[in-house]
Amino acid sequence: MTNSNDFGFGTQIRKSPFFDATVQWGAKDFSVYNHMYIPRDFGNPEENFWNLINDAILCDVAVERQVQIKGPDASKFVQMMTPRDLSQMKVGQCKYVILTNQFGCVLNDPILLRVEEECYWFSLADSDILFWAQGLAVNSEYDVEITEPDVSPLQVQGPKSRDIMVKVFGNKILDLKYYWFNRFSVNDIDLVISRTGWSSELGYEIFLLNSDQGNDLYNHLMKLGGPMGLKPGHTSTIRRIEGGMLSYHADMTINTNPLELGMDKFIDLDKDFNFVGKEALSQISAQGLKRKQVGIIINNDPMKGPNTRFWDVLHNETVIGRVTSAVYSPRLKKNIALAMIDINYSDIGTSLIVDNGFDKVQAHVVEKPFYDPNKSLATS
Repeated sequence: MTNSNDFGFGTQIRKSPFFDATVQWGAKDFSVYNHMYIPRDFGNPEENFWNLINDAILCDVAVERQVQIKGPDASKFVQMMTPRDLSQMKVGQCKYVILTNQFGCVLNDPILLRVEEECYWFSLADSDILFWAQGLAVNSEYDVEITEPDVSPLQVQGPKSRDIMVKVFGNKILDLKYYWFNRFSVNDIDLVISRTGWSSELGYEIFLLNSDQGNDLYNHLMKLGGPMGLKPGHTSTIRRIEGGMLSYHADMTINTNPLELGMDKFIDLDKDFNFVGKEALSQISAQGLKRKQVGIIINNDPMKGPNTRFWDVLHNETVIGRVTSAVYSPRLKKNIALAMIDINYSDIGTSLIVDNGFDKVQAHVVEKPFYDPNKSLATS
C-alpha cells in the first residue's frame, strides 16, 4: 500500500481532506488544480472510464474550491459577476454560470449554489475567483462578505450512483432533482449534496462541511458503495470530452469569450440587469464572431493518451486554429477533439488537417457533444 508521505509534497500546495484516503485506495499520481493536489491516476484511464459509464466512481474534487458571497447584497453582487439571469434562482438550487471580466472574456465557469437567501457558493473551475470577487467588492458599495468556507466536494458518478447514494443516505436522496441540493448527515458528518457532477453521467456531489472528517467520509462511502460497484477513481478526460465539457486553461482562458464557445444560453444580454463585461459582450455579439469552438474527429490511429500541448489546425496549409483537448474514445472508437478555429471553417463536415507535432493528420468538423447530446444520462 502506498504511504501518503511517499510523494514528498511540500506545504505550498494544499492537500484535500480526502488525500490520505485516496492514496490508501490506490491513487498513484496527482496534478495541481486551484493550488491543491488532485488525484489523476488510479491505474488505467480507460478502465476508469469504463468504471464510470458502467458502474460508479468516487472522485476527490475538493479542488473545486468554494467562494462564499454572503450578506444583504449577496444576490445583487452575484448577479453583477455573471451574464446569466439569476432572478428566479431559489434556495437549494444550482446553476452553471460563466464569470466574465470587463472585456467579456471567461474567468471561470463554476456551479453556483444558493445556500441561503443571502448566501451563495461558487464551486470553482481552475482560477482565483476569490481574489477577483474581493477585488470587485473592495471599492464597491455592496454589503457582502467574501470568504473561502471550509467546504470540500466529492463526486459519486455513474449509472449505479443513485442506488449507492440511497444505500448510504436513505430514500431522501431520491427527492433531489437535477441541479438542486439539500442537507444531509451520516455518522455525524454534516453535508450538502447536489445532483451535479463533472462527468456527463448520472451523479452527485457531496460537499463536506468539516475538513477534519474527510478521510472518514471517503472510507465510509467506499465501505458501503464498494460491494455495489463503486470504484475509487478520478474525473475522466475521455468522458468529459465525449460530453463536450470544457476545461479551464485548455478549452477556454481569460482570452476566450463565452459566445465563441457556444454558451449563448447562459448569456442574457437583453435583460435589464448589468454585469461585468456586458458592454464588451454586446459589442462582440453585434460585430459577429471571428472564431468558434467545434468538435472534430481526427482520422488517425488511436491516441495513447490525451494531448499534452495545443495542436495547430490547418486548412489549405494555413493555420486556422488549434486543438485544445483531444483523446481516443474506446466507446466511439474514434479520436475526438475540441478545437477553436476560424469561424469561416466551422461548418459541419469541413475537412481540416491537424498537426500533432509528429504528423499532419486528416480531420473533419462534427457536431458536439460527441455522445448523449441531450444529457439524458445526467438528467435521468
